[in-house]
Amino acid sequence: MVFQRTIIVSLALFVSLMLPGSKLMAGECTIHQSPCTITAGSHTVTLNIKPKPVSAMKELTFSVTVTPCNRLPDTLLLDLSMPGMAMGKNQVTLVKKSACRYEGKGIIVRCMSGRTLWQVTLLSDKLNNPAFTFNVK
Repeated sequence: MVFQRTIIVSLALFVSLMLPGSKLMAGECTIHQSPCTITAGSHTVTLNIKPKPVSAMKELTFSVTVTPCNRLPDTLLLDLSMPGMAMGKNQVTLVKKSACRYEGKGIIVRCMSGRTLWQVTLLSDKLNNPAFTFNVK
């Protein structure tokens, strides 16, 4: 009985994470070819990184477009991390460049283990912290 309840609660938690209004995570995106887009509640969030291909240890320009963008602050914070590995704090401040577009510069560091999978999370409660994963070259 306790085991069944645990399974039901776990399944309910999993389903709730997939619904709008929870932390959203895009599947691995093809950032080397084109921008990546995720729906975050009533917002659409698009991440673009230049230059392409996205490489470690080079200065990169991170662009985020949010629509609709009313009631968002003038700056947003982008967190760069590796899933399953503590890499230390690496964040990029994005500044509003136009009505719905934010931009900032940062560096994705090279992992000593050789892993290349990175996660970019837009730290915003209003947007439910959408996250994008991709491999760097």
